[in-house]
Formats: sequence, C-alpha cells, structure tokens
Amino acid sequence: MSRGPDLFVVCKSCGAEVSPYITECPYCGNRLRKRAPRIEREGGEPRVEPPRRAKLPKLRPGEIPGIAADPTRRPWVTIFLVVAALVLIPVVQAVRPSLLVATVFDQSIWKLLYAPLIHFNGWYAFVALFGLALFGMLVERRDGHAAVIGLYLVGGVGGVAAGLAFTPEVVVCGANGAALAMLCAWAVPPLLAERRGEGDDDDDLIGAFVFGLVLIAMSFVVPEADPIAGAVGLAAGFLGGLLLVRINR
Repeated sequence: MSRGPDLFVVCKSCGAEVSPYITECPYCGNRLRKRAPRIEREGGEPRVEPPRRAKLPKLRPGEIPGIAADPTRRPWVTIFLVVAALVLIPVVQAVRPSLLVATVFDQSIWKLLYAPLIHFNGWYAFVALFGLALFGMLVERRDGHAAVIGLYLVGGVGGVAAGLAFTPEVVVCGANGAALAMLCAWAVPPLLAERRGEGDDDDDLIGAFVFGLVLIAMSFVVPEADPIAGAVGLAAGFLGGLLLVRINR
C-alpha cells in the first residue's frame, strides 16, 4: 500500500506551510513540484493516512520521556565561580597576597581551592573570567554541573598546584587554567564533528582558538598566571572533553 501525501509541505523559498495538492506556493509563487500528488480514494472519499509518529532521540540522564531537555537551564556553577571571583577583587586589593594564596604546594592546601578565583591584575581578571564565564556556561548547559566542577578542580585548582610544585615560593593564582580547561572541553565535540565532515557553522572554532592563544600568552606575561597552570588546564580540558563525549554517547 502506497503512503498518502503529507498534511502539508514547506516552501523552500519563503518557509510557508502550504497544501500538498498544489504545484505553486500561493505566497511567493515558488514552483513546488511539476504535478500535484495523486489522491487515493476509498468508496469515493479521499483517503489520507495519519502522519507517522516521530521517533524520539535517546533520553539524556534526568530527562523526562517526551519532553526535551531545556537548553536554557541556568549554569549555576559557572555563575557562582564568576560572582565569587568578582567579589574577591576588592578583597585582594586590601589584603596582603600571602594571606590569601599559598606560595608552597604543601602550605595551606585549602587555599588552592579558591586560588583560581584570585586576581591581582585587572586585565588578567577580565580576560580569564570572561573565558571562564563564556565556555563554562556552554559546557554546563551541554554536559551538566558536574562537568564544570570537575574541570575547575582539575584544570584550575590542579593547574595552580602544579605551578607551585614546579616553581615554589612564588604566587600562582588566577583562572587561566580553569578558562583553558572549559574552552578545550567545549571544543572537543565540534573538532570531532569537523573531522567526520559534520561540522556546524554555529561553532566558532576560529574565535575559540584565538581566545585560547590570548589566554596562553597571558600565562607568560602576567607573573601570577603561571604557564604550567595553563598547560595543565589545556590537558585537563582536552582529556575531560573526550571523557564527556564518551559519557554522553
């Protein structure tokens, strides 16, 4: 049995929904087809089969059947990290650095947890926090809150710890490692899609690459933005992005 015509067709020129039994769009005059589809009749009455049921994609963790995940959900973890860093900016100006950040790896380890949120340079704070906010938000909306927490701890906190381990008695802080981790983790799925020839023009990989170069350059220019912390953030971002791809699959 042949399948009946659709309930409507979409004009490729103006995007209007029109009847499947006409050959030209009544809104823009675009040619839809050479001839109208044949109407199959049963007992003298036109027979139109009901539309096929749409197949739903595989549900994501925590998603309700029949209801798509909300792409605009609040990135609460990213918001908290950025707001905390902004609140600490005036505190940093009034307190000695030695009271806020550790200068040795095994000295006041609890200070490492918020060391990526401490910035003494205004330009460094602006660039690093902008990257943390932008790419952290994208990762959190795509992969969830736990992904941002893990990238912050491994790329941000781990980067500061590695910097202190290799260069003791110096101040290592700031969100360069965390921002690079978020950027690289976000970029992994678009890069894999480009490799398969399925890239999306909405993914601005060139802009992300340029911004990543700026963050790397600041790691060498700003004293407290240690290059080792940036390298750890890069590695954590790419490895974390690959892990998130496997988990989402």
